[in-house]
Amino acid sequence: MIDTHCHLDGEEFHEDLDAVVTRAREAGVTAIGVPGIDLKSCDTVLEVCRRYPGYCFPMLGLHPEEVRADWREVLARIKPFLNKGVCVGEVGLDFYWSREFEREQIEAFEEQVRWSVELGLPLMIHCRKAQNEMVTLLKRFKNQLPGGVFHCFTGNELEARELLQFDQFVLGIGGVLTFKKSKLPETLQAVVPLERIVLETDSPYMAPVPMRGQRNEPAFVAHVAQRLAETYGVSISEVIRQTDENCKKVLNITA
Repeated sequence: MIDTHCHLDGEEFHEDLDAVVTRAREAGVTAIGVPGIDLKSCDTVLEVCRRYPGYCFPMLGLHPEEVRADWREVLARIKPFLNKGVCVGEVGLDFYWSREFEREQIEAFEEQVRWSVELGLPLMIHCRKAQNEMVTLLKRFKNQLPGGVFHCFTGNELEARELLQFDQFVLGIGGVLTFKKSKLPETLQAVVPLERIVLETDSPYMAPVPMRGQRNEPAFVAHVAQRLAETYGVSISEVIRQTDENCKKVLNITA
């Protein structure tokens, strides 16, 4: 299994990172994508990926919740790091808590989408309460984009169809799939082929059932894979084979 989205550089893992990675390997996780969120995390993400070469893969960018008035200066300092990354991310739009920096978020996201096109690097996209704005922006670059992941998809059938129009993109599916009240299994079964899905944990957040409430970690991606197998009526080995293949097509991550 490949965990395409895991914040291993976070302070939540400072005390036991080696043990977390060991448990991930033992659980069958063969590679991990580690996304950045700001300028500081360019260093911490790269440090983790140097510590586990060929296992952890760096993604670098400015997360929408970190966008402020100085976003241009921040992006100018982040861009040189991209020659060491496999992906532009975690980037996108997030209007869940506030629209205070709405214009700045849109402009910063557009600039990083342009990086993706310019450098041929896929996007790791975070979107919350902003799908209309995100889709409108991405449509302008639809024929130029190299692809990427719509991270942490939890939407309905209409939203899924709208995202799947971007042929080179896949949906990142994580712990929400396992939640008791989640409608995600029905949505995926109805409109999303398994060929358009990659696994993720978003560790240390959103641990899947039966680990819900604990610190999430990449080993727990096995629970997501199991729930996907149940959703699509296939074996877990088929889920792992297909999602790994999807990941290798879309992201520059190889197990």
